Amino acid sequence: VVSHRSAALLHGLPLPTGGLDKVHITRHRRGGGRTNTTVTLHCAPSLSSVTVDGVSVTSLARTVVDLARTETLLSAVIAGDVALKCCDERELDAELQRARGWKGVAQARRAVNLMDGRSENPGESQSRIILREAGFDVESQVEILDPSGRSVARIDWMVNGLVVCEFDGKAKYTKYLRQDENPGDVVFREKVREDAVRDLGYPVVRWTWADLANPAELVARVARAVERAAALPAPRGSVRITSSREQTRAHLPNAREIA
Repeated sequence: VVSHRSAALLHGLPLPTGGLDKVHITRHRRGGGRTNTTVTLHCAPSLSSVTVDGVSVTSLARTVVDLARTETLLSAVIAGDVALKCCDERELDAELQRARGWKGVAQARRAVNLMDGRSENPGESQSRIILREAGFDVESQVEILDPSGRSVARIDWMVNGLVVCEFDGKAKYTKYLRQDENPGDVVFREKVREDAVRDLGYPVVRWTWADLANPAELVARVARAVERAAALPAPRGSVRITSSREQTRAHLPNAREIA
């Protein structure tokens, strides 16, 4: 069965460039794994497989767990965030149970615990890892309501229930262009939206890809904002949280359509 990185490609999961020179396959047996110049053979006592384009491939949940056991934390979580848009968290839990005692399973549990199908791009995934690993309470894709219950904005994260945090990738200012708009119109609309959020009493911290290269400074910025927010009066607004499971049942047949 095609597995690991090779299965991730067939499922349409995002992977870092490079390291794709060998095909990964898994056989249903307990030992005898090996590698040569073109193939890496893994062995496992159990297999969950599906067919993708006529090829037998490990299931989406099993592929995510295999990546989480063998890839870096960041790569595994970015792929898992995409997978969770059409793979139930309970399937991942079941695959983790099957992997008990396998090499890298503790690492896999850590990665799976950090995955969130509400993430909309790799920058958001990386940002969330940084914040959660720093000990912040991070809730993704929160809707902010004014005192009358009217929706004001949907934000990337609410941190510690006090601070609005937003990741600004270039796509943010091109993906949501309306007809006859230019990126400047999106920037202006974003400013109006942010002003409304601040007016309700929520401090806002924004960052870009460049800031992710210095996680310590990013964490320090958010920590300062949380400290300032704790000294302010309680916000006048309220929040509505969409659970990861609710948002990920998006009627998407497979992860390849997301990627």
